[in-house]
Amino acid sequence: MKRIIATSACILLAVNLLSQEASQPDTLRKDALNVFMESTDFIRREIPYINYVRDIKDAGVYIITTRQGTGSGGTEFTYFFVGQNRFAGMSDTLKFVRHPGETQEETRQKEVNTLKLGLARYVAKTPLSKYIKISFTEPLSQTVTTDKWDNWVFRTSLNGFLNGEKSYNSSNLNGNIIVSRITDDLKFSIRGRYNYSVDNYEIEGENYRSENNSKSINGLIVKSISEHWSYGGTFFTGSSSYSNSKLSYILMPGIEYNIFPYSESTRRQLRLLYKAGFTHAAYIDTTVYDKMKENLWLHSVAAAYEVIQKWGSIDVTLEYSNYFHDWSKNNISLEGFIDLRIAKGLSVNFGGGASIIHDQLSLVKGGATAEEVLLRRKQLATQFDYFTMFGFTYTFGSIYNNVVNPRFGSSGGGGMTIMFR
Repeated sequence: MKRIIATSACILLAVNLLSQEASQPDTLRKDALNVFMESTDFIRREIPYINYVRDIKDAGVYIITTRQGTGSGGTEFTYFFVGQNRFAGMSDTLKFVRHPGETQEETRQKEVNTLKLGLARYVAKTPLSKYIKISFTEPLSQTVTTDKWDNWVFRTSLNGFLNGEKSYNSSNLNGNIIVSRITDDLKFSIRGRYNYSVDNYEIEGENYRSENNSKSINGLIVKSISEHWSYGGTFFTGSSSYSNSKLSYILMPGIEYNIFPYSESTRRQLRLLYKAGFTHAAYIDTTVYDKMKENLWLHSVAAAYEVIQKWGSIDVTLEYSNYFHDWSKNNISLEGFIDLRIAKGLSVNFGGGASIIHDQLSLVKGGATAEEVLLRRKQLATQFDYFTMFGFTYTFGSIYNNVVNPRFGSSGGGGMTIMFR
């Protein structure tokens, strides 16, 4: 009986609180700008004078956000503001750059300031505009300082780990060094890598050891010709115990054509890239073709399509390559990802990739033992590989998403999410 009384009291209290909240006047909120965008709790707190709606059809403005790496190792954030309904025809693009050394707080302040600037012209056409104030906080210098590094960026990293248990232990050491210089006219990058890993197993009194090491240097240089054309090349040198490579190097000059201007690359790309070059390979063990080293000519052609719109995004790449001495030694691969908003509150994403493989020239003659297969110490012969993924999200309820309430953590919310991987 006590439990029934307590439960009833809780229900009455909840109903009373909800009725009090519902009775509060709507005031300015009903006249606020409806915006569809990716938003965090911080953004909703810092920009409270708009309505964050869940469906793009309810929005007066929708914002598409894209991100891409910069030459300095940072990230460029681009926001595309697109008006619709009574704001149709009003569009804008704003950007900011997160530098490698910035804190999360500095980045999100930049994000909020950029969004405020982009939304100002739309809010100006609502009754809430009379409550908006614009201020400029920094004095302007009369001179512009130059970059003493001339756009050169140097990055290094060294990582290691060790873990184990009674019958197993593993250790890994990984190092990277990157030197790059990226401008509008020229893109240059060179990267050195080193990886060494050891796994030890004890199974029924027997000890098994798996050891792999690889090191490589690869680089890229690209020169801009126009808004659609560029030329350059890639090079690679390295070794890998897994791939039976004692020493190999590849030099591949190429030319690329982008059907869309490169200035629109954050929204859409359709790039056609052709490369042709030379490779030298020296092997650790004799290959299935009775080779210990060889010099070969090869080429490749690739098509990449990427588009980001209000209905979602598509990213597809198709590539073909072969060796000139034997065109049957080829490889063709297709990889794609699609994220679609197909109905109110419902989005679906799927993707995958597959390769047809006929160019494994470095395979060890005699194959691999069961131990080497299980421990992944040697590359195995195959004619294909593939991967796939699929998922969808469905949300329903109120179209508004303005309120931030962090109490009791992040549980709760107004929707259902179902994911399949």
